[in-house]
Amino acid sequence: MNRDTQKALSTKVGRRSFLKMAGIAGAFGATSMVSAAGVTRAATEEEVKNPFPGSKSVKTVCTACSVGCGIIAEVQNGVWVRQEVAQDHPVSLGGHCCKGADMIDMVRSEVRLKHPMVKEGGKWKRISWDTAYERISSKLKSIREKEGPDATIFLGSAKMGTEQAYYFRKFAAMYGTNNIDHQARI
Repeated sequence: MNRDTQKALSTKVGRRSFLKMAGIAGAFGATSMVSAAGVTRAATEEEVKNPFPGSKSVKTVCTACSVGCGIIAEVQNGVWVRQEVAQDHPVSLGGHCCKGADMIDMVRSEVRLKHPMVKEGGKWKRISWDTAYERISSKLKSIREKEGPDATIFLGSAKMGTEQAYYFRKFAAMYGTNNIDHQARI
């Protein structure tokens, strides 16, 4: 392929478009293989209308960042089973970013950390919440006594709401430092 042909092709198909096309092609290939193997079946009309019988819809906000996009979470027996974008929400206007759209996958992940863990002897070990709080508080107290309060920085999260950020800031002030920051570089 000569340089002009390469240049023409590179301007016609961008990286994002190429990845979309590759994903679609892969999905069609995987779907046809699974269907041919008899692994799947067609959904019944009732399953299409109501895949989670007895679930309820809860209007809430996405927790991926602090923008506050609207989602409608479908909850069944206290478990978040799926979500839809809130079309009438004034912030997101019926849209979602990729983080918000994938939030339910993170919540349902098998590898998500769900309990306090500590690494002892090179292996991860589950500990109780009380033990975790005790270890953290004693470490913070030790640092403040030995090095002073400004030896610590408190890093917040973009997932914090206004009230949470307020209390987080108050906690840092009570500890005796102004060293606070967050990770939301938007």
